[in-house]
Amino acid sequence: MNKKHRMKSLFLIYSMPVLITFLFLLLSSVQVLSCDMLDHDSLLSFYEHISSPPPASPLNCCKWEGITCNSESRVTQLSLPDTTMPISIQIIDLSSNRFNGLIDYSNFFHRASSLISFNISNNKFMGPLPSSLCITSSLVKMLDFSMNKFSGNISQGSIGRCSKLEVFRAGFNSLSGPLPSDLYSVKTLTEISLPNNQLSGTVNNSIVLLSNISLIDLNQNGLTGEIPTDIGMLSNLKQLILHTNALNGSVPPSLMNCTNLKMLLLRNNLLGGKISSLDFSNLHKLEVIDFGNNSFVGNIPDSLCLCRSLTAVRLSHNQLDGQIPACTAALKSLSYLNLAGNNLFNVLGAFRILMECDNLTVLFLARCFHEEPVPDHYSLQHFNVFQNLKMLSLGGCQLKGEIPSWIGKLKKLKVLNLSYNQITGTIPTWLWSMPSLFDLNLTQNHLWGELPREIGGLKALIADDTVPDLSYIVLPYLSHNQEVRSLSNVRRAIKIGNNNLSGNIPVELCQLRLLEELDLNNNNFSGSIPSELSHLVNLEKLDMSENNLSGKIPESLTSLHFLSSFSVENNDLQGEIPRGGQFDTFPATSFEGNPKLCGFLIQRSCTSGGQVEILQPVPAAEESESLWYAAPFGLGYLVGFFAISISLLFKSSWKCFV
Repeated sequence: MNKKHRMKSLFLIYSMPVLITFLFLLLSSVQVLSCDMLDHDSLLSFYEHISSPPPASPLNCCKWEGITCNSESRVTQLSLPDTTMPISIQIIDLSSNRFNGLIDYSNFFHRASSLISFNISNNKFMGPLPSSLCITSSLVKMLDFSMNKFSGNISQGSIGRCSKLEVFRAGFNSLSGPLPSDLYSVKTLTEISLPNNQLSGTVNNSIVLLSNISLIDLNQNGLTGEIPTDIGMLSNLKQLILHTNALNGSVPPSLMNCTNLKMLLLRNNLLGGKISSLDFSNLHKLEVIDFGNNSFVGNIPDSLCLCRSLTAVRLSHNQLDGQIPACTAALKSLSYLNLAGNNLFNVLGAFRILMECDNLTVLFLARCFHEEPVPDHYSLQHFNVFQNLKMLSLGGCQLKGEIPSWIGKLKKLKVLNLSYNQITGTIPTWLWSMPSLFDLNLTQNHLWGELPREIGGLKALIADDTVPDLSYIVLPYLSHNQEVRSLSNVRRAIKIGNNNLSGNIPVELCQLRLLEELDLNNNNFSGSIPSELSHLVNLEKLDMSENNLSGKIPESLTSLHFLSSFSVENNDLQGEIPRGGQFDTFPATSFEGNPKLCGFLIQRSCTSGGQVEILQPVPAAEESESLWYAAPFGLGYLVGFFAISISLLFKSSWKCFV
């Protein structure tokens, strides 16, 4: 073979990787530049509305001037530095896109003198809110900056210039500072919505000048001070949403003059006073009231019963006392009632009253009625009551007696919490045949006996063959540090820890494939851990600590890929702790109190004779040295593999080109 031919062969060999890399980059760039058709159509319509020249490359919007696309060929940035809005434009709606960065309002909108509505919500715009939109156009009626990344104060004068503004929305940003005083001068306002920001200061009494206002939403900020004394002058007010701030004082009596009020949310503040002094009798349109997590005292006012449109009432975690008013039975539209964490008494009377509320779906009475008998009466047992109930909580009441049989008739019940009481007896077998139940909490009672095989009969935990319940919970609550807004967000769980249950863990339990949490801790369960627990493929938390379990931890449990919390401490388990999967993430404390266990996780070696030996901790110097001893093998293997591969490649290439 001549020298020229040899040089040509070598050129092909060495240039091949470069050619492959070039082709890969070329194909990648083509993919990035392929314009998403939805973005293309939206942008084309936008260009037409602003009378902008047509794009140079009409089919590929990623090549248009001012457009930036990401690796998924979606438009992420729109930059139009030399473009201005036409004088005639009235509505600008750029909501629910992926736009980000700053907006130069002074240049882009300075000709839009006919602008009426401006909506850029649900993007990632940042910087301060604009202060010039209403200078450009005095006709602006709607401004929506919500769900972006705007920050800083709402500048004084920016809103006051909008003399015809009706709707002002800027929630879910990072706005700070006080509410600007000129906001109260825009008498055309019907809606102020600024939730989930970092606003501070007080709500000025001048807000009563907004005579047309129907919605005030300032929830989840840092507002302080009292609710304006004369707020009752806002006769058109329909929704007052001030929850999760630091408001103090009492609820002004004038608020009861807002006869159009439908929603009143004041939870999670520092409010107090005697709630029975408030007269709700004029609020005939009131549908939702939430005074939870405050410091109100006194009895539940009878006047609340005159609000016949009520669908949701939360007065939980205050210092209320007395009984549930008998007139509550007249609230036929009531579907949600939460009175938990108060000093109420007469639980049986409460249930005999509430069984008249046919539409009741959520009933939270936890941490009330201390040390009374479990409600069980002829009227509850023999009539079809609470047939629409889906959530029932009586936890933390220290109620005495057995689990009442009338609960078994609640065919729609999905969540049952009887934890932290003094309930005795065995767990009734009918409980495991309830067709909708998927969250059961019997923690910290005096239950005894074995878990029956019938536990595998909970249909709602076996197969998801029912229509999913997307019922919206009007007043969300916290569970596992997460806000629950619908029944579909409730964790599927069986919690029966801290009782006197005994016997083996039934294998039938393993049929509940939708179970996400299983808590059996601090009982007297014995025998081995069923290997079939690996069938609970959705399990996230498994606690079998403080029992008398023996044998080995099944290797099959390493296949539970969602398991993030696991404990078998203080049992009589033995053998090597399984390795792999989520087990490699569990701390040694999950296994302590089992002296016969061994394995890497607890630094205890396993010997062939079944003995265990505590592993001595490796000194830092030795540990780092051992790593280097291990490195040559892996590194040498890798280098050797590539050396052989390259030589074979050259040999085969030589044959091809010689």
